[in-house]
Amino acid sequence: MADSSSRIPSGRLSLAAGEAAGPAAAQNIALGPLDGRYRPAVAPLVDYLSEAALNRDRVAVEVEWLIHLTRNSVLPGAGPLTAEQEEGLRKIVTEFDAASVGELAEIEAVTVHDVKAVEYYIGRRLEGLGIKDLTPMVHFGCTSEDINNLSYALGIKGAVEDVWLPAARALVDQIAEMARTNRDVPMLSRTHGQPATPTSLGKELAVMAHRLGRQLTRIGRTEYLGKINGATGDFAAHVASVPRADWQQVSESFVEGLGLTWNPLTTQIESHDWQAELYADVSRFNRILHNVCTDIWSYISIGYFAQIPVAGATGSSTMPHKVNPIRFENAEANLEISSSLLDTLGATLVTSRWQRDLTDSSSQRNIGVAFGHSLLAISNVAKGLDRLDVAEGVLAADLDSNWEVLAEAIQMVMRAEAIAGVPGMDNPYERLKDLTRGHRVDAARMKEFVSGLGLSADAEARLLALTPGTYNGIAGKLVDHLG
Repeated sequence: MADSSSRIPSGRLSLAAGEAAGPAAAQNIALGPLDGRYRPAVAPLVDYLSEAALNRDRVAVEVEWLIHLTRNSVLPGAGPLTAEQEEGLRKIVTEFDAASVGELAEIEAVTVHDVKAVEYYIGRRLEGLGIKDLTPMVHFGCTSEDINNLSYALGIKGAVEDVWLPAARALVDQIAEMARTNRDVPMLSRTHGQPATPTSLGKELAVMAHRLGRQLTRIGRTEYLGKINGATGDFAAHVASVPRADWQQVSESFVEGLGLTWNPLTTQIESHDWQAELYADVSRFNRILHNVCTDIWSYISIGYFAQIPVAGATGSSTMPHKVNPIRFENAEANLEISSSLLDTLGATLVTSRWQRDLTDSSSQRNIGVAFGHSLLAISNVAKGLDRLDVAEGVLAADLDSNWEVLAEAIQMVMRAEAIAGVPGMDNPYERLKDLTRGHRVDAARMKEFVSGLGLSADAEARLLALTPGTYNGIAGKLVDHLG
């Protein structure tokens, strides 16, 4: 038999060459889906967690360190800069663009070191600002990780606070609003997938919003740590070169001036524990949202929710009737990918051999990917929820088909009656079990059973008035806990 692979043209060279064909073509040939078909959904993260953003933040940290040292006259002979000179330095950051990215790449091709390339990039611009003599102060006392840890912290902080958290909070608000709207819509519960004590749709949605909201509170309290203390965290080069300076104070005030929390005890690297803590919380949010997706998907499958068709959309290539819950399925997959990456990052980043190894360097380049898949999932869930209608008729019919769920209420009333001294209330659980376990019981049979129990008049009236649709306690009121 002929090798079938020989009949399939590879097209490899033509695809690679197609990268110059424009943005649309580039999306179609992107190696990863976040930079391809899903780019619009995750684009806001690019300004915080891309390689270009990391380099811009590195430039920003180096520039601010130079300004900090000169403003505080830390080094003899290097006093404060003029306002114009400081403004000129900061323009190196604000004017950082595609050409800057290209220039940095050219420098790095020679240095074979990304942070050293940033140092040289800034140094090239000092003569134009009239401060060429300060070139030796760029990267003064720093190891590469002094710049990297602060740059990553700034990028992650910005991505979480400016992009991810607002999207996640908007989704939780959307679910909470659905809960309020449907607070009193009765719904059959399904513990273990079997008919169980009724609840309300709103209360079940409120549980989802409450669980997700707790994680967002934790994530919103994240402490973003940073350090700038030299090659092994001891300020050794700093003290050797400028022994009279209070280097701890210089370091602390600089890190806190960036909006970060100073970590005074590190090796060559900031230990990344705060990152692991953050990723654990985001991963937990992802997994709860995954649970939301599977529940909503299941409710759709039994008809509790009807999906609003999108005009012109196709649900199946061969079955015209289908409206598939693809938004929730897509979200499930992306949440799983995101959580796997976040778990790996958290496990990897907390370990560093002795004072430094480079496992964190490669790992951290995937932070944007991990958040990207989570953000994409959030977007899909929000869009999926927008296309749902509550099928109250289906919910009501399901309740009316399961009168046996009142068995719990009846046997509990019988217990209360027995305690109150009403005779004939023996073995309530067993009697209801005989009536209902494995049997369907309709309204007439249930009322007949209740009428023959010999209950007090008040208890009998309450049970005869009870239906599966009204037996849900204070489910609606519990929604008020959302605030």
